[in-house]
Amino acid sequence: MEALKNLLYRMADDALILGHRNSEWTGLGPMLEEDIAFSSMAQDKIGIANALYSMLHEQFGDKDPDTIAFTRNEKDFFCAHLVELPIGEYDFSLVRHFLYDHAEFLRFEMLQNSSYKPLADLAKKVKGELKYHILHADTWMQRLGTATEESKARMQSALNITFPLTFSLFEPSSFEDDLQAENNFEGEKALQERWLTAIQNIISQTDLKLPEVKNITAHYGGRKGFHTEHLQPMLDEMTEVFRLDAQAQW
Repeated sequence: MEALKNLLYRMADDALILGHRNSEWTGLGPMLEEDIAFSSMAQDKIGIANALYSMLHEQFGDKDPDTIAFTRNEKDFFCAHLVELPIGEYDFSLVRHFLYDHAEFLRFEMLQNSSYKPLADLAKKVKGELKYHILHADTWMQRLGTATEESKARMQSALNITFPLTFSLFEPSSFEDDLQAENNFEGEKALQERWLTAIQNIISQTDLKLPEVKNITAHYGGRKGFHTEHLQPMLDEMTEVFRLDAQAQW
């Protein structure tokens, strides 16, 4: 039970935090279609987080989704460092979107075979939504990664920053053996290998290059409650209204 709960929290916290980060583009996107696209994908991620928190509440007896999402401090979150950083310029958010969404899509694809049926059923449903996320990400990586010298330079710079951070998504837990033994998840190493293959395939169609990463563990820690300096200020902002009156009925 603890192994599965840990996995659900990691996934849900990633989706919630990146969903909130991406929502910060609402009204600020470089053009109307992208403003709408990022807002829509942000909503999808928060919906995924809500579904996972609901599973924790209904199947494992944890608190309700709003309480889980809005009353914890940073040390109680299990999200990866990649999702915590501010949105930056649009090139940064696009590249983070590309790297994260491929990992998220592949994770749910793997979880379709989970022996825990509620999770397998959710994975089958969510995978359909995420196909559009990676289609959007791949399209912009290919366009901007083969366009002008400026676009290629900006995308390469963003890739140099985000690629090492993305390995934080695959930080293994102490429950890896249990998850595999119970046929709930194949493990972070297997996911990382599939992810690398997927993104290399897209990058090879551009003029961009994946940077060399000498230490993939450099950004580990988020899965154990050790976060960047960006997470707590974001949580303070995200939970401000809820904390004014946690009992309010909307």
